[in-house]
Amino acid sequence: MAVNLLLGLQWGDEGKGKIVDVLTSNYDIIARFQGGPNAGHTLIFDGRKHVLHTIPSGIFHKNAINIVGNGVVIDPVIFKKELDNLSEFNLNFNTKLLISRKAHLILPTHRLLDAASEASKGKAKIGSTLKGIGPTYMDKTGRNGMRVGDLELADWKDKYAALTEKHIKMIDFFNVDIQYNLKELEAEFFNAIKTLKELTFIDSEEYLNNAIKNGKTILAEGAQGSLLDVDFGTYPFVTSSTTTAAGACTGLGVAPNKIGDVFGIFKAYTTRVGSGPFPTELFDEDGETMSRVGHEFGATTGRPRRCGWLDLIALKYAVEINGVTQLMMMKGDVLSGFKTLKVCTSYNYKGTEVHHLPYNIEAHNVTPIYKEFKGWKEDLTSMISEDTLPKELNEYIKFIEDFVGVPVKIVSVGPDRKQTITR
Repeated sequence: MAVNLLLGLQWGDEGKGKIVDVLTSNYDIIARFQGGPNAGHTLIFDGRKHVLHTIPSGIFHKNAINIVGNGVVIDPVIFKKELDNLSEFNLNFNTKLLISRKAHLILPTHRLLDAASEASKGKAKIGSTLKGIGPTYMDKTGRNGMRVGDLELADWKDKYAALTEKHIKMIDFFNVDIQYNLKELEAEFFNAIKTLKELTFIDSEEYLNNAIKNGKTILAEGAQGSLLDVDFGTYPFVTSSTTTAAGACTGLGVAPNKIGDVFGIFKAYTTRVGSGPFPTELFDEDGETMSRVGHEFGATTGRPRRCGWLDLIALKYAVEINGVTQLMMMKGDVLSGFKTLKVCTSYNYKGTEVHHLPYNIEAHNVTPIYKEFKGWKEDLTSMISEDTLPKELNEYIKFIEDFVGVPVKIVSVGPDRKQTITR
């Protein structure tokens, strides 16, 4: 069996958690392949809202095995809080939730380093979530990191102490005023480590490849979005991991020829949290309406999301670098009531019209060129089939499909798992 991938095609917050939750009944295994607690995957069902940061979005399904892959970075403190929040559901984490030994651990001093680094940048800050993600990946590539498997070794506390000492020296180097009580942070950290060690650790690459050989169905779940990829995103305003399809191979230990369908998630418009270029960003009433109706606040940070029209140049770019085979459009219901919709179909880049994503899309280099569409008034939230959707919405979807060359298979018309239309 092949491994199917699900990932975001914009700057994150596309609605991946909901779609994983919707699709999980078709899979035996759901596996997170990168990112960490900077992710915020929101699931709504039975009238309740659930936000997951590290735990895969299939955790609420009775028969699904959920794996945190080697490409993920884990903050034991946040992970413990997630587990505590799920305690009322009587889930058997020892059998339903498996952790890769090769996943890296976020230490308390990683978070402090993140804060010190961001503070030192002043106005040039990149909008970090301050979860310690970047410093942890830096230790990983610098061959200094601590991994989950280290917790099974006798000398893991020595390794922790040496790495923490190094971090404190680095924090001092930034010469910024970061107030912290390391003993308090460590008390919470070591308590969380006890909880983490009660879970099942696995050699995830062996586990997953055996599952493939035995015909198990696997869905790999990404975090953040393709435009935040450390290589192909809007660098340096990106995350520290590979958010594209390639990240599933390195983040799970699965060979490229084992990848099947690639499901790409995008919003019917565009949003972004934090700093960085955003060509179609709106600063008018339309942008305010998108934000208000779409409840556009970060699930992890609570920060308001910047809103703008759909950027088809950026979307096509993400489709191409990921090899997307099916598209899933989220939040079409938010656009109900707009008299006119716009989509970006090319850029004016330094005085020349271009039809690709150029190296630099800062506002002084790029102006979006739009095509306009007639909007629709109908409330989509109670619609249950494709033939009930407004003609204008179907025309909007068809234009997107023709532009990027990939079919839109799912249209989300509300936050609940039931508000999902298959085309």
